[in-house]
Amino acid sequence: MKILVQIKAMAAVAFLVAACSLSLSAQEKGFNKRGNTLIADQFNNRVIEVDRQGNVVWQFGLGPADFSPASIIGTNDAQRVGDLTLMAGTGTPGGQPEAPNCTNPSGCPDNRVLLVDRDGNIVWQYGQFGVAGSGPDQLNVPVQNTWLPNRHVLITDQANERVIEVDVATKAIVWQYGTTGVSGNGPEQLNNPNSAELLANGHILISDENNNRALEVTRAGNIVWQYGSGDPNINDPVSGVAFASRLENGHTLITDSNHARIVEIDRDKNVVWEYFTCTGSGCNLARGTGPLPTRALRLRNSHTLISDQYNHRVIEVNHGKQIERTFGKLGDLGYNTESVADGGLNSPYDAKRIGDYTGLTPPFGGDGEGDNGQGDD
Repeated sequence: MKILVQIKAMAAVAFLVAACSLSLSAQEKGFNKRGNTLIADQFNNRVIEVDRQGNVVWQFGLGPADFSPASIIGTNDAQRVGDLTLMAGTGTPGGQPEAPNCTNPSGCPDNRVLLVDRDGNIVWQYGQFGVAGSGPDQLNVPVQNTWLPNRHVLITDQANERVIEVDVATKAIVWQYGTTGVSGNGPEQLNNPNSAELLANGHILISDENNNRALEVTRAGNIVWQYGSGDPNINDPVSGVAFASRLENGHTLITDSNHARIVEIDRDKNVVWEYFTCTGSGCNLARGTGPLPTRALRLRNSHTLISDQYNHRVIEVNHGKQIERTFGKLGDLGYNTESVADGGLNSPYDAKRIGDYTGLTPPFGGDGEGDNGQGDD
């Protein structure tokens, strides 16, 4: 795969805007088709797009044995932005059982957020491959990224204990929540943040994983809503909040990772729906592996798309809690470049439906309709 690392300024922005606004003249193998699923296949060091049958129609990354800049190492998050793909290179911890090819006891880092075109060319990058830091153009375990309508990128920079907003044109940090390098639950403090989404009201919804809370903060840094106490010593209703999204009805959908649960709460914080991803003897939860699940998104069809990380599958669940579709196979990690219909995933951390921004920040404003993906829902 040809990789061209281009670090550009204003000229890059002009290119990105043009690229994001173009429709594909031909859909090779169904690339970017509405209804496909984009998966961050974590320890396979890749991001893939699959069709409804699980066939792989696009891939970035060279597989579980590759730890070069040509792959996205230990990726946690991916998002389609027009014809481009935004992804976070989180890195692989040392001694990770699911990643035996990473033989460095200190782990195999990445520390980049990439914007990649359909041919695998890197057209924008923030962070330096293999370098952990908090200085200009540096990240330390970026776990999630959100493309904003103003052509900035919101990055959850986990080990730096912060969420930052980066101007694509200048790479300047224009907003930050969390004190760099300081872990805590006081004002402007986070503890292992795991995601951040821009809400319609301009606030930021943050999943503060090790503080066991989801919180909504203003641009001025004031907390205006919170679920979970923020005190890791308190037995909160949620533990290890991996992701949160605000639905159109005002409810909040939370990935309660350490409880292997997806929970939807209303404006008064009452539980109105919940789903446990796996509780039987065949689940990795029963063997003590976690956290899982890592990402849950409400789809336009009212189903919930769940990344059940260490159970090595992505599942689509209806409101009656029945599984409608599965990619990967329960408890069976693998690597397959052709299909993930019945296996072939390794700890998928994130999955998103192409063209469906329900509960998510739409990259071009509105709800994303018509801006991303071709074909039918």
